[in-house]
Amino acid sequence: MTKKNKNGEKPVIKKKQIPESGTSQKMTDQGSIFAFNRENYKLLFIGLGLLVLGFLLMIGGGSDDPDVFNDAIFNFRRMVLAPILILAGYVVEIFAIMKRPGKSE
Repeated sequence: MTKKNKNGEKPVIKKKQIPESGTSQKMTDQGSIFAFNRENYKLLFIGLGLLVLGFLLMIGGGSDDPDVFNDAIFNFRRMVLAPILILAGYVVEIFAIMKRPGKSE
C-alpha cells in the first residue's frame, strides 16, 4: 500500500540530481585532500616503534625469590635508556600529527 497525498495522488519521488562534469563541483588537482600523507604515516610508525622499544626495554628486573633484592631494576637500560626512548617516541608522534602534508607526491 502506498500513501496518497491530500489530492489523492501518489507521491512523486524525486531522483537525486548528479552534477555534470562541467559544474562547479570539480575535484582538485590533488584529488581528495587527506589530513595525513605517506610521510606522516611513516613518522607515526617510527614513533610507535620507539614507544614499543622503550617499554620493552623497561620490563623485567624482578627477582624470582621475594626475600632476595635484585639490583637489576636500577641499571642503565631501565633508568635512563628506556625513558629517553619513550619520550622520543612521544615527540615523534606529536610531530607526525602536527606536520602538514607537503604538496609534492
